[in-house]
Amino acid sequence: MEAHVSHRARLWLYILVGLVLFFLIVPTLVVIPVSFSSTTSLVFPPAGWSTRWYASFFGQEKWISSLWVSLRVAFGTMIVATVTGVAASYALNQGRIAVQGLLKTVLVAPLAVPSILIAVGIFFVYAKIGMLLNTIWGMILGHSVVAMPFVILTMLAGFSSYDSSQEMVARSLGANRLKAFLTVTLPQLKLSVATSMLLSFLISFDELIISLMVASGPMSTLPRVTFSTLRDDLDPTLAAVSTLMLIVTSLPPLLLHIYSQRAAKNGG
Repeated sequence: MEAHVSHRARLWLYILVGLVLFFLIVPTLVVIPVSFSSTTSLVFPPAGWSTRWYASFFGQEKWISSLWVSLRVAFGTMIVATVTGVAASYALNQGRIAVQGLLKTVLVAPLAVPSILIAVGIFFVYAKIGMLLNTIWGMILGHSVVAMPFVILTMLAGFSSYDSSQEMVARSLGANRLKAFLTVTLPQLKLSVATSMLLSFLISFDELIISLMVASGPMSTLPRVTFSTLRDDLDPTLAAVSTLMLIVTSLPPLLLHIYSQRAAKNGG
């Protein structure tokens, strides 16, 4: 009887997982073919095949400039969020802070706060300061607020399994804390650091709400321009943009996963 119940439970679990995967994958399976449509409307299945919408994307200044802005902001966010997140997680891992639990809660709090509230708060801070609105650095700092919690959690997971005795040995041999961290600790955490950098980049590259609040015009990011185009004009170029963004956000994690699997198989 128990085996029968267990079999039925597994069956329902497989069905549920299948439905979730179907829900996640179907939009992708639709948008990719539509991006190669030869018609001027968003129709599925496409009546004909063409790469005209990719040519339209690369031929329009608004798309190329917004892509360039997104890449610059994402790269800057990757650096800022990773450096600050690694430093914060290292300090938390030392376990010598009186309010360690409270500090960790504060640092990862943006995960539990709606993006719109964070964006509004950032907007008012920038407006009060009188600078950073509609600037690359303003967006980098804003995106870092939502990216850094992911870095901290990723690095804390890495710190939980690394060998701290090697850093202690390095310091006992004369290395200062910074040198020991850079030459001994950090190499042990290279996959955690790479994952943190990748997460920061992708979170920034996809971020819309903060970009809507703190930048416009020539500082518009690709998600912002995509949102504006979707709202004002259903152009099939949107399907091409979505496909390109899908590649940018899916391929690097896949490559990192393959690398980490091979590294684990080869013993690091």
